[in-house]
Amino acid sequence: MRTRRDVAAEKPTAEPPIAFPEEFPAGPPTRGTAVAEAAAAFARDFVRPRAAQMAHELTEFPRDVLTEAARRGLAGLLIPHQYGGTGAGHLAFADLIETVARECASTAVILDVHISVATEPIVMYGTEEQKHRHLPRLAGGEWLGAFALTEPNSGSDAAALRTTAIREGDTYTLRGTKAFITNAGAADLYVVMARTTGTPGARGISAFLVEASMPGVHPGRPMHKMGLRGSWTAELVLDDVVVPVQNMLAAEGEGFRVAMSALDSGRIGISAQATGIAQGALAAAVAAPQAHPFITTLADMEAQTQAARALYRHAAAMCDAGEPFTPQAAAAKLYATDAATAVAHAAVELCAPDSASEDHPAAIRLRDAKACQIYEGSNQVQRIVLARHLLA
Repeated sequence: MRTRRDVAAEKPTAEPPIAFPEEFPAGPPTRGTAVAEAAAAFARDFVRPRAAQMAHELTEFPRDVLTEAARRGLAGLLIPHQYGGTGAGHLAFADLIETVARECASTAVILDVHISVATEPIVMYGTEEQKHRHLPRLAGGEWLGAFALTEPNSGSDAAALRTTAIREGDTYTLRGTKAFITNAGAADLYVVMARTTGTPGARGISAFLVEASMPGVHPGRPMHKMGLRGSWTAELVLDDVVVPVQNMLAAEGEGFRVAMSALDSGRIGISAQATGIAQGALAAAVAAPQAHPFITTLADMEAQTQAARALYRHAAAMCDAGEPFTPQAAAAKLYATDAATAVAHAAVELCAPDSASEDHPAAIRLRDAKACQIYEGSNQVQRIVLARHLLA
C-alpha cells in the first residue's frame, strides 16, 4: 500500500496544465512562490468582491468558485502533474485556504473539501484507472468533489455508521443516509463510506466513489446554518445506488483507514481556514477606531493568530515530507479553531456597537469560526487523539 512518503517522492511525468510565472520549488512551497501569488490574486480579485454576498444563503451554488480556482491552477494542488494537477503539496494548499478564508470562509471550505478530503483519497488509494478517470476532472474544475462519512447517528463515532454496501456479482448496492455533507447537492463525485460486511466497527467499512449522476443518489436541500452560509451543507440519501466493484477505493474493509487518512490531511486545511478567519477578524478590529485603546487585547489576538499559523504549517510540512503527522494535525486543528473563535469573539466586542449588525465583518467571522470547532473531527475528538498519543 502506498503512503504519503511514496506520493511525495514521485517525480512528475507531465507539465502542469496551467503555466505559472515560475516553477514550483523542489521543497515545500512557502509564501512568495507562484502558487502563493496565484492564491493572493484569486482572493483579492475574485473572492473579496463576493464575500458580502457569500455571507448569505445562496439559492444557487457558486459553481464559479471552482471554475475560477481551476483556471488559476488552484483546484488540483494535491493532485500530481500526471493526472492534471499541480502537485504543489500541503503547505501550498494550506496557504491557499488561509488566504481565501481571510476574505470568505464559505469560499474557503468549498475549496478545502474539494481539494483535500474529496480528492486526496483517490490520489492515495485509487487505481490507475480511477485516477485517470476522476483526477483530471477534479483538478480542471469540471467536477466538484464531496466527502460523505457522517451520518445522523454517527458523528464523532464514525465507526458506528450504518450505510450498507451489499455485493451482488460485479456491483455493490449502497443504501443509507449521510448528514452534514459539504458541497452536497452540487458535487459531481462523492467519496462515500459504507459497511460492506456484518463486522461491527471500523473493520467492516469500505470506501466507494459514487457519481452524482448514478440513479438513487438524492442530495437534500441545503441547511440553514448559523455561519458559512455561502457553502452548501446537506443530507445525502443513497437509495439502492448500484456501484461497480471497480469504484471501490482500496480493499474491502479498509474504508475506515481511507477516511481517517483523509481527515488527518483535511485537518490541516481546517486549521488554515480557522487561521484565515482569525486574521480577518483581527483586521476588522484593527480597522475600528474604538478598538485602538485596547492594544493589549489586539496584541493577544495577533499572538493567537500567529501561533495557529505556525501549528498548521508545521503539520503541513511534516505531511509533505511523508512523515507521520496525526498528533500535529490534531493539535493544529484544536488550537487554531479555538483561537479563531476567541479572536472573532474579541473582535465583536472591540467593534461594538457596530458589530451588532449581522453583516459586520467581525460578526460574520464569529459565526463562521464556530463551525470549525465541530467539523473534520470535533475538538473533543482532537483532545482524545492527542491524549492517546501522549499515553502511548
